[in-house]
Amino acid sequence: MNYQTIESKFIATPEKGEVSSILIRPDDAKWLLVLGHGSGTNMRSATLQTIAERLADIDIATFRYQFPYMERGGGGRESQAVALATVRSAAAAAHEAASDLAILVGGHSYSGRMSSHTAAEAPIEHVRGLVFFAFPLHPSGKEGTERAEHLADVKIPMLFLSGTRDKLAVLDLLEPVCEKLGDKATLHLLDTADHGFKVLKRRKTEEDVFVEMARVLSEWVETLN
Repeated sequence: MNYQTIESKFIATPEKGEVSSILIRPDDAKWLLVLGHGSGTNMRSATLQTIAERLADIDIATFRYQFPYMERGGGGRESQAVALATVRSAAAAAHEAASDLAILVGGHSYSGRMSSHTAAEAPIEHVRGLVFFAFPLHPSGKEGTERAEHLADVKIPMLFLSGTRDKLAVLDLLEPVCEKLGDKATLHLLDTADHGFKVLKRRKTEEDVFVEMARVLSEWVETLN
């Protein structure tokens, strides 16, 4: 598979300054996923790297980026306002880097939730859909659906890729949330996967979980107008 890898920086917010990004663009790409990291990881995590590589295998480009707190090496997260502004800036930077590609926004866990809050607040320019790799519906051991209330305000299609062992999104709560969202939401369950996509040996399919997520995403984008 031939693809370009370009590392660069963009302004997250005027106050927080620059953050890093990595664009992986396969030669035949038509779609670009703006891909954020989990709350305690960064854009170079093994999880995000594997997601980006499997998507590149099927000609979907990715634009990984850092939130400002992680650009500084971790520590406490900034306000939600800073996170939402960063998501919007990342989408704009991705469009500038590959303006001919259709854009999706999302990420693993925390960044997926921040992406949905951004889209609920106001449409993100050029973005056609949201992709959640393990949407964190609630903290572990504190089950609830308050984190999903804003999803009703999202106007674009959403794809939820969620493991059946994810302790941050128990199925008894996640499935009704997606059903309530109607045609806007597509839920794909990953057999035996946990929040970090670790799977059990008794998994019902031999398909690699990251290959499965890439395949499902590729099939889903074909349904977008």
